[in-house]
Parts: sequence; structure tokens; C-alpha cells
Amino acid sequence: MSPRAPFIVIEGLDRSGKSTQCTTLINRLEAAGIPAKLLKFPDRTTTIGQMIDAYLKSQSELDDHLIHLLFSANRWELASTIERLLREGTVVVCDRYAFSGIAFSASKGLPFEWCRAPDVSLPAPDLTLFLDISPEAAMARGGYGEERYEKREMQESVRRIFVRLAEEMNGEGMGDSRSAWITVDASQTMDDVSEAMWAHVQPMIGGTHRPIGRLWAGSFSSDATE
Repeated sequence: MSPRAPFIVIEGLDRSGKSTQCTTLINRLEAAGIPAKLLKFPDRTTTIGQMIDAYLKSQSELDDHLIHLLFSANRWELASTIERLLREGTVVVCDRYAFSGIAFSASKGLPFEWCRAPDVSLPAPDLTLFLDISPEAAMARGGYGEERYEKREMQESVRRIFVRLAEEMNGEGMGDSRSAWITVDASQTMDDVSEAMWAHVQPMIGGTHRPIGRLWAGSFSSDATE
């Protein structure tokens, strides 16, 4: 059986350079002759995505529970597309995924396990690269504060949740949910960050015979709220 392509997720705090690095990675894969597709969440082109876009731009107000479920539904809209691309041999690079949804909603005070539940059984990434940057450094970058969540206290809280997710994803007993989670220092130069990311991506581009995993399937934690 031919190997499938890897599923790579890029996460990070706002203004960590995440979107730029996603594009750079896609270009590098394509230059190496590797079929690759960039997906961005939220996907603001769908009907659900347009509702999310208006919310993020503070053009509308929605209940915290509702916006969380909309973010999750937006990911489910593309779940079958992700699986099809991987089986066809196309590397999927995702700019944000379920981890962002949990981190931002839990930072607003919603229970951690409740935030995770709607994304259970989504396709699990083979590699998650988390671009870590202090909120202070992010604030110094252009465009900071243009969207709803770009506030220092919020970003500090989000960062703490990402640390928890990193420990969980690299922990024991995750079964099909387990994937490599690598933290990259995003305060480096853009080229240094790109090289650090490529060092982890390059060994995977030959594909894998592992079945596509399922996020958190059968691996709920017992500590219910945080």
C-alpha cells in the first residue's frame, strides 16, 4: 500500500509569524516537488466562516459557547477534504486547528473538556509546530490589536493553555490522538524559524503508512474543568 502524506498543523499566538511561515513551508514543499495544500482556520469563505469573520472583527456579538461551536463546525466542514488529500499524497499544512479553538475558548473561562468535546475524532495531525512568542514581543509587531483576541492578558492565558495541550499531546496513553508537538522559538529571525520548522518537516515528506489518527478518541482526561 502506498504511503499517505503527512498532516502538519502550525499553531501559535497572534502575530507569531504563523501565517507567513505556513506560506513559506508550502512554497518549500512545492519547490521540492512535494504536492502540498495550505488550509487556514477559520476558513472565512464558507457561510459559517463569514459569521466567524464578522465576530473576530467585532462587527457582531455572539455567545462564547456559540462561537466556539461555530469554530469547530468550520473545521468539520473540511475534515473529509483533509483525509482525501492525505490519501492522495498531498501534504496538508493547517494554519491553526482544534488546539487554537480550545486555547482561546478555555481562556475565556469555558471548561477545558467542554471546549475539546466538539473536536473529538477530527483527523489528528502527525506533527504540530507551535510558534511560541511572548505577548510582549508580539505586541511590538505590526498590526497587533486589530482583532478581538489580540489583548495581552488574553494572549498570556492562551499561551498557558497551549502549554497544557503540548504536554497532553506528547504524553502517554494518547493512542490515535498522539502526535509530535514541537515548540519553536518564534522570536528568532524569520529565516531561523523557517529552518527550525523544516528540520522537523523534512523527515516526514516521504509519507507514512500509519492510519490517519483521530483527535482524543477514547482519551478524555478525568480533570473536567479549567
